[in-house]
Amino acid sequence: MKTIKTLFLLFSLLIGGVTFSQNDRSVERPMLTIEGEVLEDKTDKPISKVNIEILGGAYTTTNPEGRFKIKGSVGQELIIRSANFETVYHLIKNDDFIKIKVLKTGEAYPPVSKFNPRSINDFSTYIDSARVFVKTDATKSINYITEAINSVPGGPPSPLQNKIAFELLGDINSYWSQPDLAADNYKRSISASSSISVKIKLAKAYVNSNNYQESIALCISLQDEKLTPFQEVEVYEILGDTYKAIDDTENGLANYQKALDKATKHIITPKITDLNSKLADLYASSGAADAAAEYYGNSLELSKRENKKRAAIEKDKVADFYGKNQDFDKEIELRNMALEEIESLEDEEEQENGIGALSPQRQNYKIGNAYLSQEKYDDAIPFYEKSIEEADAKEDLVVKKDATRKLSELYRDRGDFDKAAESYEKYVAVVDELYIKKEQEISQAARFSKEMVLKQNRITSLENDRKLNESRYKLAFENEALINKNNSIQKWIIGSLIVIALLLLYAAYSQYRNVKQQRYVNNQLALKNLRSQMNPHFIFNALNSVNSFISSNDERAANRYLSDFSQLMRSVLENSEENFIPLSKEIELLRLYVKLEHFRFKDKFDYRVVVDPEIDLEQFVIPPMLLQPYIENAVWHGLRYKKERGNLDVIFAKIDEETVAITIVDDGIGRTKSKALKTENQKKQQSKGMGNIKKRISILNKMYRDKVDVLIEDAQEDATGTKVQLTLKKD
Repeated sequence: MKTIKTLFLLFSLLIGGVTFSQNDRSVERPMLTIEGEVLEDKTDKPISKVNIEILGGAYTTTNPEGRFKIKGSVGQELIIRSANFETVYHLIKNDDFIKIKVLKTGEAYPPVSKFNPRSINDFSTYIDSARVFVKTDATKSINYITEAINSVPGGPPSPLQNKIAFELLGDINSYWSQPDLAADNYKRSISASSSISVKIKLAKAYVNSNNYQESIALCISLQDEKLTPFQEVEVYEILGDTYKAIDDTENGLANYQKALDKATKHIITPKITDLNSKLADLYASSGAADAAAEYYGNSLELSKRENKKRAAIEKDKVADFYGKNQDFDKEIELRNMALEEIESLEDEEEQENGIGALSPQRQNYKIGNAYLSQEKYDDAIPFYEKSIEEADAKEDLVVKKDATRKLSELYRDRGDFDKAAESYEKYVAVVDELYIKKEQEISQAARFSKEMVLKQNRITSLENDRKLNESRYKLAFENEALINKNNSIQKWIIGSLIVIALLLLYAAYSQYRNVKQQRYVNNQLALKNLRSQMNPHFIFNALNSVNSFISSNDERAANRYLSDFSQLMRSVLENSEENFIPLSKEIELLRLYVKLEHFRFKDKFDYRVVVDPEIDLEQFVIPPMLLQPYIENAVWHGLRYKKERGNLDVIFAKIDEETVAITIVDDGIGRTKSKALKTENQKKQQSKGMGNIKKRISILNKMYRDKVDVLIEDAQEDATGTKVQLTLKKD
């Protein structure tokens, strides 16, 4: 009979082992792209920056149109969360478009009455009593806060008193893991009396309640306020926590590093330890094992200088890191050191009642796991047995269950089936006991949460009622006087304001009109002056060319050159008074000018002027002589010094119906070499000529809304040649 029972248990154990290994992994389901939108219920307006999360999976936020897209699978739960409305849960059944309508509530509470210092001593006494029980008896602590508010006679509490009371309520909620309630109370505290320290607490509550976008926005706004060094560190740390929670490793590391730099600069020792540890955690989760090991080394060393509990916490965390990276010797060494520090803590309270990561049973269990991972069964067994013994003594059913199961699996793998069956029987019994205990804890937690909400609602109702009563009294007392006073001066004030507003509007309009007219006149004068200062180099150069032709007895060439030159001068003079001329006239002028330059330097370059036939030349206008200085520069400072024959291209191309591109390209020696060859006098003249063009273009663009755009660059990568690109707009 015993043999049959043993075989049955072994079969159960084998099946159970498979089951456990399967339960550790989620069921494979095809991934779907879930799309949807979040709208206000009454107005159908989209709500942006809403936290959208798959439970235990992906995370995103809604865009300005209130829409979102996230990866998930059938059967998973979609959580729609924001500080502005109650959290919505949606079970994914298919990939149909999801429309979520919510009832949006205000961020802030209405302001309370002005400070009236009364019964401060009674209020402070109750508040001090409430602080004593924050971590031991939440119900008693909230009752004391209620008494504190009731202790203010004759009216509602002052803003300062409301600030203190609701901040303390938020602290209670935070400690007892109720972040949503904590956020509500911190906001109410801030609405009563703004406080940087409470805003920082609110940011932490947002992170803990998964309202990540609200946390980020609040932290960014806090950076504009005057913070103490410690508060600066806290803000950067919260930002790091938030980005870590939404898997934004880059921003998480950046903010943790900023916090660490500030803490180091101002010697904020506890924060230095924590931030080294958090940086290590984030590097480890992102796969940067070397960087994580470096920061964990820092945090281990720093934690030794604080207290035993902090040192033990850090050793446990770093041991987890080494375990994940299969460096089991270091893991075991750190856990043994942590065990010594945990056992040396003075009392049970310091050991967190023996439950949690710092409990001896948990450390022994993890040491057993490390030995088991190396298949060192004989070394693992004593630690599992000790873990079970300590867990049983401290009623830690979770560790007892895990250690008993591992011990059973160890005996099975080693082939000791009798002990495996015996351990499995114990495991089944612990699971049943743990299930009952968890049901009780869930029921207690639900009752506790409900009780907390009811008590806080009572405080809110009490505060609102008292505020309403005081408001009614003040309104009744002041109403008659205000009505009489307002009636006597209302008409006079309204009439005066209307007259003043009309006078101001007229004065502003007149000033605007005068400034605009004066600016236009000034620009016209400036353009006229700049046109009169156009660089006359081409006139002197032309006359020198005539002189050289006469000197060489080439009378025919001189006459022909003078004829073309006189035609060019006539065109220049005809257009000198115009701000703009048709593009066709400017092209004629350019053709004539290039012809003259080529006549003089015919051995130096060839040229071509190409005009896109699709351009309606009469519809585009251009400032006269705007392009000539660029061509003059190309010939005189680029092509003239080139040893072999060069080329000059002037191309007019249509971009669209409103825009023409004008390109002037030469393959001369380039701007760099040309600058090296210039004399001081030439440099001075060139600077004035090109400066004139830049001023003209700047003024024209101000008057006519960016009509001309100019870009000058080297034509070739070796800095030879020059390319001038002008963009001309129709209107």
